[in-house]
Amino acid sequence: MLLKKQLTICFLLLCTMAGFAQKKEVKYLSGKDNRTNVEWDFMVTGGRKSGEWTKIKVPAHWEQEGFGTYNYGRDYVTFGKNFRFADEKGLYKHKFQVPKDWKGKDVYIVFEGSMTDTEVKVNGQLAGPIHQGAFYQFKYNIADKLEYGKENLLEVTVSKMSEDGSVNSAERLADYWIFGGIFRPVYLEAVPKQHIEYTAIDAKADGSFAMKVNLVNPLEKHEVVAEIFDANGKVVGTAKAPVSANGKEVILKTNVANPQQWTAETPNLYSVKTYIKSGRKNVYEESDKFGFRTIEIREGDGIYLNGTKIKMKGVNRHVWWPETGRTVNRDIDLLDVQLIKEMNMNAIRCSHYPPDKSFLQICDSLGLYVLDELAGWQNAYSTKAGAPLVEEMVKRDANHPSIIFWSNGNEGGHNFDLDDDYHMYDFSKRPVIHAHHRPGNAFNGIDCNHYEDYYSTKNLLEGPNIYMPTEFLHSQDDGGGGTSLYDFWELHWNNKLGAGGFLWDLADEGIVRTDLNGIIDVNRVNAPDGLVGPHREKEGSFFAIKEIYSPVHITLKELPVNFNGEIPVENRFHFTNLNQCTFSWELADYRKPSETFAGHIVKKKGTGAGPNIAPVTKGNLKLNLPSDWKNYDLLKLTAYDHHKDLLYTWTWNTKTYEKLLDGIVVLNDKAAVEVAETDSTISMKGGEITVKLNKQKGYITDLANSRSAKLHFGNGPVLVGGNAKVTGVKNYKEADGHVVEVSYSGDMKYAKWKMHGNGWLSLEYEYNLNGNYPFTGITFTYPENFIISSKWQGRGPYRVWKNRQQGVELNVWENYYNDTHTGSAPWIYPEFKGYFADVAWMEFSTVEGKFTVATKEDGLFVRRFDFYGLSGIKPHPELPAGNVSFLDNIPPLGTKLALNISANTRNLGPLGELNKVNGPIKRTLYFYFGMPKSDKDTPEQFQRPVKDELF
Repeated sequence: MLLKKQLTICFLLLCTMAGFAQKKEVKYLSGKDNRTNVEWDFMVTGGRKSGEWTKIKVPAHWEQEGFGTYNYGRDYVTFGKNFRFADEKGLYKHKFQVPKDWKGKDVYIVFEGSMTDTEVKVNGQLAGPIHQGAFYQFKYNIADKLEYGKENLLEVTVSKMSEDGSVNSAERLADYWIFGGIFRPVYLEAVPKQHIEYTAIDAKADGSFAMKVNLVNPLEKHEVVAEIFDANGKVVGTAKAPVSANGKEVILKTNVANPQQWTAETPNLYSVKTYIKSGRKNVYEESDKFGFRTIEIREGDGIYLNGTKIKMKGVNRHVWWPETGRTVNRDIDLLDVQLIKEMNMNAIRCSHYPPDKSFLQICDSLGLYVLDELAGWQNAYSTKAGAPLVEEMVKRDANHPSIIFWSNGNEGGHNFDLDDDYHMYDFSKRPVIHAHHRPGNAFNGIDCNHYEDYYSTKNLLEGPNIYMPTEFLHSQDDGGGGTSLYDFWELHWNNKLGAGGFLWDLADEGIVRTDLNGIIDVNRVNAPDGLVGPHREKEGSFFAIKEIYSPVHITLKELPVNFNGEIPVENRFHFTNLNQCTFSWELADYRKPSETFAGHIVKKKGTGAGPNIAPVTKGNLKLNLPSDWKNYDLLKLTAYDHHKDLLYTWTWNTKTYEKLLDGIVVLNDKAAVEVAETDSTISMKGGEITVKLNKQKGYITDLANSRSAKLHFGNGPVLVGGNAKVTGVKNYKEADGHVVEVSYSGDMKYAKWKMHGNGWLSLEYEYNLNGNYPFTGITFTYPENFIISSKWQGRGPYRVWKNRQQGVELNVWENYYNDTHTGSAPWIYPEFKGYFADVAWMEFSTVEGKFTVATKEDGLFVRRFDFYGLSGIKPHPELPAGNVSFLDNIPPLGTKLALNISANTRNLGPLGELNKVNGPIKRTLYFYFGMPKSDKDTPEQFQRPVKDELF
């Protein structure tokens, strides 16, 4: 019995040993990211704190640790062609130990990124050739240089400038910040002598699986075995092949039945474990994640994924964080992917270098199409310098299903000799593209030309090539991004050869300057190009893009008179039926100006599944609204995708603007108005308010309130977009107040002021214009430095432009004053100053008191103070006179490149045209220069409860 037990135990041990495989062991010598830095000994040869040994965090840029000299890549423009970048060297030393049991293994030292030329010594011996190229993972086998179980000395010399001129041209003469140092992790990898160098997977949408396994020190009679696991850990496929004599490559093939395909909408991942086996013994094991998907470029047609045409809703991204530059962490990578997907984008271009590994892993798991790019900003690597960098990039990244293209350089930084190198290491043979900025440089059937305008885009979409701009609508300051994107996206969506494109770019590249007391520097107009700020502060374009790119596409602007709850919808998903989505609606009442809080009060709501509308088709969404839906102020509709992520919220007023003012603008007070007249002025007093008008100009020249300070609002109305000259003033009594009527010559027909007995002042006016105008309406002045905040009912909370009116919802909003210039410190959003759309009323809080302006007609834009969209030789666009304007039309906004050419916004498409005005425009405004009283304010505790409805 005892012998039987011993035999059983031995058998189990043998089985265990046979099943056990050695895996890669990793020991970090540095921190893993910008939160877990390890200090090494350090000296820099130039700039700040040079010439003395001290400590530095690794990974990090040495500039961010207080060393050396800052450089922006375009400093050669600033300081002239003879300018030479800081040619500093960083000398690093670090002592470390390795376990005794690593002896007999291959031990690699791995650098994930070091800027730029990097010489590595271990115990005084060169680890290998100096590595040239900043953004790539490289490693050396240092097994024969180590003292096992003892202390070892690592010495690294990092030269900020490369000895290879093409590396400097490709990486450093660029429109981005230039740094020095070991900026990504450094670690040791210990593996048995017989191990896998790398795997390259080709997994197609039909379930066919092939993998090239590159072996180190292969031995005959060994075999390579792969097991494929689904998301639940179930083995769904296996493959094996023998190792041939001196064969360093093994090809494995199998098929998986009915695989869950990978797309950006359905990022289904599988994993594969790959073993080197000797008989029953597992010698070594590696694991990878991958996805089943097939990429095709069908020339003269489009880009296809799994047999379905797709279009890119993409953005460019630098690896960036203000405090640490290109040294980041997984949470930052995750944040960026989440922000991109929150904008309803589906694609990312890694500009202009490969990102951190974690970013690609997150793109795989959450779903983004990726362009992985070799550096080369308008200048290419030489073949000698570039060939090993292509190898390093592709070997590291080949198994990420999110990567659908390799991008061989940017804007002329293409070495054509490297084009065929990518497929030497990518077993799936992904397409290679050129991200260029010159027409006629199409490659592999795709033209990626940058910054074409709307009309040249139309021409390119006539063929013969697929058009997919890898940069367009440059987003400096407040321009580009969501500005005119609607026109461009409609072009691409509705055109056979339109493949979408990639906006420039995600985040303002602002760096915390350790030499300038910690200010965030964007190098003036060079780097504030983002849809979000340096710390990912969301700008107005962020939300405009979210609406424009929403795969649930709704264009209904106003509820029709005969609205029955049915809303036209287009499904712009590529793979998802809308019946997989969820929709919810709310009926709500707006809060009044007199209430403490902004927002609305929900009265009824409902939720349900979407209609059966297949991808890229149209249909209708039917809301099961209650019969009394017209009794509420606001209808909100929100769509959620099949992952329960919010796609967008649309809002509609259910009442006319005149009805929305019920209980806010109260004009039924029969109290008398006191009138006083001099040669030059007419004064009217109603209730607490006295208004004095200048008879020569028809302006408000003085205001008084018996219960608060005097308000300095006035100097208007001034007609903007036309000319007007006062020809006469008369005043007379009407049943509900006293009128001062001003007549004009020119484009203004009349302005009729009426003071009501309770202090409300109305202004009815009409003007007649014919032609193209940047803006139309009337304007006044108020001291900007007196403003505290503003509350309004209308679209918000962000400002709009004529060609960027998406991304704002109807509600009651409140915004405290800020002096933010988009793209600059302090990055406080939403901006207080700008044009605000569809305003019913707006209340200004000032150091002098409050005043309110309202209108009974729709379509009012309110301009708040002085601002601009784009900085440049002349701020763009031009502003109306005054600084508080009430407008019927507002200007379009250009982009950096449109501005540099001629600020010709019409080249950006129909929405970029000036306003075509033909005929009279009439509007009535209501003013109260104090605290108006509402006759319908209801204490919140008495509000009706929300009633849930089925959708």
